[in-house]
Amino acid sequence: MEATTDSPRRLVRKTRTREWIRVREAREPDVEAMAELLGYLFKQEADFTPALAKQRRALELLLAQPTMGRLFVLTRGAKILGMVSLLFTISTAEGGKVAWLEDLIVRPDQRGKGLGTRLLRAAIEWARREGLTRVTLLTDGDNARARRLYARHGFSVSAMQPLRLHLGRRTNVQLPSLSMA
Repeated sequence: MEATTDSPRRLVRKTRTREWIRVREAREPDVEAMAELLGYLFKQEADFTPALAKQRRALELLLAQPTMGRLFVLTRGAKILGMVSLLFTISTAEGGKVAWLEDLIVRPDQRGKGLGTRLLRAAIEWARREGLTRVTLLTDGDNARARRLYARHGFSVSAMQPLRLHLGRRTNVQLPSLSMA
């Protein structure tokens, strides 16, 4: 509450409307804001570049096919400040449904306020309630802030090394020496 005077004798109290921060499942009207967030993410990731039309299309596909994954947004009032996506697959090692945490991003001007933690916790709690047995993610090796966040929530480095094959386009990237024995 803020106190102001509008006359010498009278004290008027102004109340500010408190806008609650919450995490909820994403909806179709959220696509534009989520695509903008993915633009921030892909500008900082070494392997990707932002492509708004591609990001919109992928988000719309996920919203239309909830058996493929779930999108969650973190909001303050009506404003979307962050998002996280979980994509589903079946693990033969786990004997059941697992998730890839595909994207977790908070607006750059909102970082350092615990919002990434809230998104990550919400995604993990949702996966547990749904009976998923594992959540896997990839992060840039030099993104120390993200790596610390994930480690604080129980994620650990895997002996598995990701490899990627882009279908439909050629790449001239040389792989480091790999032992495929």
